[in-house]
Amino acid sequence: MPERPEMVEGAEMPERPEMVEGAEMPDQLPVTQGTDLAGVGQDQVMTETSDYEPIWVTSTIAFEGDVWENVGIRFKGNSSLKSVASTDVDKFSFKLDFDEFEDDYPEIENQRFYGFKQLNLNNNFGDSSLLHEKVAADLFRDFGLVSANTSFCAVYVDYGEGSQYFGLYTIVEEVDDTVIENQFGDDDGNLYKPDGNAASFAQGSFDESQMEKKNNEDEADYSDVEALYTIINSDLRTTDVEGWKDSLEEVFNVDGFLKWLAVNTTIQNWDTYGTMTHNYYLYNDPATGLLNWIPWDNNEALTTGKKGDLSIGLTEVNDNWPLISYIIEIPEYEAIYKGHLAQFVEEVFNETTMTDTYDDLSALIQPYAYAEEEGYTFIKSDDAFDKAIEGLYTHVIERNAAVEAYLAQ
Repeated sequence: MPERPEMVEGAEMPERPEMVEGAEMPDQLPVTQGTDLAGVGQDQVMTETSDYEPIWVTSTIAFEGDVWENVGIRFKGNSSLKSVASTDVDKFSFKLDFDEFEDDYPEIENQRFYGFKQLNLNNNFGDSSLLHEKVAADLFRDFGLVSANTSFCAVYVDYGEGSQYFGLYTIVEEVDDTVIENQFGDDDGNLYKPDGNAASFAQGSFDESQMEKKNNEDEADYSDVEALYTIINSDLRTTDVEGWKDSLEEVFNVDGFLKWLAVNTTIQNWDTYGTMTHNYYLYNDPATGLLNWIPWDNNEALTTGKKGDLSIGLTEVNDNWPLISYIIEIPEYEAIYKGHLAQFVEEVFNETTMTDTYDDLSALIQPYAYAEEEGYTFIKSDDAFDKAIEGLYTHVIERNAAVEAYLAQ
């Protein structure tokens, strides 16, 4: 393993860099300070049931001397939110909406934060390296897939009793805000965030209520996702393979899905399709008329030994996940998948490139990670952070070897 650059012990957090204007994530570390949050408390995190309605309240966001008033803020998350709520750690994830309250405060109509309407502040729960979310999202995009831009953010929160450092967060771009507009160039198509049994696309599972529309809600048109469900489960798959492939490719970006699958199985990411019925979007690109797969919520990526991790050969995936099992059993599609695997580890996820990435990012965030305080951190110690970073270097080597062994069979 290559030597890492030396990090100075006890390093102080560097001065706050300026954020670049425009709807692009900054490369450096913006510091977001939320004030006037007395209305947000832990009692608003969850209801008595497993489902909850997020509660928006107003806040003030300050950065580099600029101030955004009456910004909507709420807690975010599902299982991770429950987990945080059951601990003594108050490092919650947040969602910001800069014009959520424009009806109440007309002066903030179309208010934006450097071009962004909404942003997610993810707490990196369960990730002592603090890098999984950002690195995974970048890897998808580096391989030519649509994926949210991310950056890091040192967050200070004032509930009315003084500013408290909540730790280092990952800022994640909202898919139904700027991701579609910037990466597709046209945001008029239907955008879905499937969640629940219907998100599996398994036979008998289709349910419009679980195909949450993030736009065009008034039209109530689900014909595109229903067409994907119908063809993926069609008898043509066994009676007329070429006809089935043609019909599938008329509604679904199969090659894009296989690229995502190659990346996802290489880096290991159990909390998504193939194991869990959530954490992806589907967008019907008006330019092609095809549904495109967009990964989401990558904090569980880049881990080893999770129970739900899929093998590179995908042999354990059954009919409950037809978008994988039915597609990959077609020899032509399997060959495309293997080609994407080989290209990904050669051009993007290779040891040299990832060593440089981890060197740069770990040096950037180390002072902020070391500065996290008890009650506002999931990192047990500075040594735990360092070991988590070292584990990422090892992970690259192991996963490259696994892909090479699979392709050599």
